[in-house]
Amino acid sequence: MEIIVCKDYEEMSVKGAEIIAAQIKIKSDSVLGLATGNTPIGIYKRLCVMYDAGALDFSEIRSFNLDEYLPIEPTDPNSYCAFMHKHLWDKINIKPENCHIPSGNVLFGDADTMCLQYDKQIETAGGI
Repeated sequence: MEIIVCKDYEEMSVKGAEIIAAQIKIKSDSVLGLATGNTPIGIYKRLCVMYDAGALDFSEIRSFNLDEYLPIEPTDPNSYCAFMHKHLWDKINIKPENCHIPSGNVLFGDADTMCLQYDKQIETAGGI
């Protein structure tokens, strides 16, 4: 693993976006593991700028998010699914069927089964 130290959030956002963009350019059908929260927002903004400039194509990319609240519907504005739509998915040309996020609308007792199924989806996609 390589650790990259950046002087501030802006530099980290630029570097993170550059790393993801380089991966997409190397392998246009990459499987990306994506996070939510405040930290990646700057990265997602920069990826959207690159996409708008015609420098990136997300049409073959598949994304798998790390987590989701439980229980929550994907359309709930507080869900991580809604977060991803707001900050990235709705702003690029990724296919809806290639956007994956753990289901938040399962019963607590079914969460383990859902997680195993999600892990299998990632494995089937070739891993992250």
